[in-house]
Amino acid sequence: MSVPESPFAPDRWNLTSTLVNRSLTGYTLFGEHTQRGALNPKEFQKAEALFLAGHPALDFLNTRMRVNHDLLDLLQGDEDVLAWLKQAGLPVPQTGVQVEPLSLLRSARKLRESIRNLIEKRKAGQRGDPSILNAFLAASQTHPRLVWNAARPPRIEAVRQQDTAASILAPVAGAAADLLVTADFELIKRCEDETCVLWFSDQTKSHGRRWCSMEICGNRHKVSAYRARQRNRRAPRK
Repeated sequence: MSVPESPFAPDRWNLTSTLVNRSLTGYTLFGEHTQRGALNPKEFQKAEALFLAGHPALDFLNTRMRVNHDLLDLLQGDEDVLAWLKQAGLPVPQTGVQVEPLSLLRSARKLRESIRNLIEKRKAGQRGDPSILNAFLAASQTHPRLVWNAARPPRIEAVRQQDTAASILAPVAGAAADLLVTADFELIKRCEDETCVLWFSDQTKSHGRRWCSMEICGNRHKVSAYRARQRNRRAPRK
């Protein structure tokens, strides 16, 4: 099955702290894999993907986080991967494409951790191993198609073949490769909260963004700093 390809246009990525219908309370960081049972069903249903990084590759990393002190992987099944791709505005296969059950989930997690490693290496000024990322890039299959509707002049659109787990995830790999090559890594940051490792692209005018989100870590830092000042004022002077 083939689907029209969504272009990786910068204006598509510049989503200034866009959130997808959720309460932000409790979101702090990625961590080791957490089983679905670690949270009660209501909490897990509220734990949807955050789109606040300003770039799809970073948003993909941020599908691992901490919710209410529990480590959580939002990708728990193939359907979660497809849902994330759709929310991110990336191509998804048409109905009828069949892949081996859980192969998409396994591939997504493998790709995600490879991207995380490469970004951490790039940020540290070190050389990373792109072999896993390149394997996903190699699975990308596109071809041009002439579209000619009655009411419009003809145009050419890119069509992406998506019939394997790797080819379905190739747009994510493409976004990550673009980030690694073209981004100013002075502006690719992890949240400054000591308990948070969410990544984001600092697109503020002053380039002074410090937090993954003011609603998540920024407000918590303000509250913590306020309480510290109050404690210092109440402390007896010697």
